[in-house]
Amino acid sequence: MFQNKKCLFLAPHTDDVELGCGGTLARVIEEGGEAHVVAFSTAKESLPPGVPDNQLELEFLAAMDTYNLPENQRYVYDFKVRKLSYHRQEVLENLVMLRQKIEPDWIFVPSGNDLHQDHQVVFNEGLRAFKDKTVWGYELPWNHITFNAQGFIKLQEHHIETKFNAMLKYETQLKKERLYFERSFIEGLARMRGLQIKEQFAEAFEVLRIQI
Repeated sequence: MFQNKKCLFLAPHTDDVELGCGGTLARVIEEGGEAHVVAFSTAKESLPPGVPDNQLELEFLAAMDTYNLPENQRYVYDFKVRKLSYHRQEVLENLVMLRQKIEPDWIFVPSGNDLHQDHQVVFNEGLRAFKDKTVWGYELPWNHITFNAQGFIKLQEHHIETKFNAMLKYETQLKKERLYFERSFIEGLARMRGLQIKEQFAEAFEVLRIQI
C-alpha cells in the first residue's frame, strides 16, 4: 500500500507520532515508502530539574534510529510546549516549506477531536497546508472524549514490536510511569482496533481527506 508513497507524519511534541501511529510508520518504511517525521516541540520546559534541555530531542532521534529513518527525513522544531497557538503562522509556514520540499502523498496529523491545545494547532494548520492531499488523523485516547474510527491500517506483531522499542527510547517519559507507555496498553489498543476489522493488530484513524 505504501510502496513509492511519500508519507509525512506530524507530531506536536516528540513521541506523539510513535504513540499515535508508530506501527503505521514501521509499515510505511517496511513497504518501501518514504517517511518524514516532524516534531514541533521538544517540551523542554516540562523536563525535571537537572535534565539537559535537549534530552527529549535526543530521545526522539534515538526513537527514529529504531525505525532506521534517515537523518535527513527527521525534523525537530523548538516551539514552546503548550504555546503553539501563539505561533500558528510560523507553524503553517514550516508546513508549507515541507510541502514544497517533500511533496508528500499522505499526511498524518493528530485527531481533530484531540483536546490538547498544541495538537489542535497542528491538526488545523496541517489541514490548511495539505487540504488537497490525503490526510489521516491518528488517535491518542487519553486526549479524546470522542474519536471517529473511520479508517484502519492493518499491522503485524513486528510492527507493534518496533513501535514499543521506539517508545522505550523515551527514558524521561518512562520515569513518569504513564500508563500509555506500558506494553500492555500499546498492544491492547492495537488488538482492539484489529478486532474491529477482523485482524490481529491495527491502528485507527479519522479519515480527513482522501485523494485517489
